[in-house]
Amino acid sequence: MPGWNERSAAPDDRTVRLRAELVAARDELMTLLAQAGRGSLTTPGLVGEWSGRELVAHVGYWAGHAIEVIQAVERGTTDLLGEGQPSVDEINATVARVARQSDLIAVQKREAAAFMALVDRLTALDPDLLNHPLPDGATLEEGVREDGAAHYREHAVELQLAVRHGS
Repeated sequence: MPGWNERSAAPDDRTVRLRAELVAARDELMTLLAQAGRGSLTTPGLVGEWSGRELVAHVGYWAGHAIEVIQAVERGTTDLLGEGQPSVDEINATVARVARQSDLIAVQKREAAAFMALVDRLTALDPDLLNHPLPDGATLEEGVREDGAAHYREHAVELQLAVRHGS
């Protein structure tokens, strides 16, 4: 990753660990997607009802959401997070619908942009903010990990099972 070197940071820098986890989890998911084959990227049923395109759009959306949460913490507006927003299931359905209607390359570019923006936000983030509580009781660190690395990992596990079983 240009301009980013994990070894240059202090070993106790939690933002460095979050970035490293995020990069590794995304790399794993993208490797598995490549192994699934090009047809799986646009054909429903790769993971549940989703094609690879929908899966890529989904993780990209939630990477972008992590950025929104970071920004809310920085602005001191976490009390407004989720206010007036649709449910997670409604968001996921909308993201999948839009992905189905979008060009695969456009979806991949949007996910890559969201991922890189999250890496950049973590690079600039004051590590002290990671302890900030979110409305759901999690800390910012836990919320970013959930929307970022843990989310990529969760879907990598699903995808790994699908690839093994020839979906």
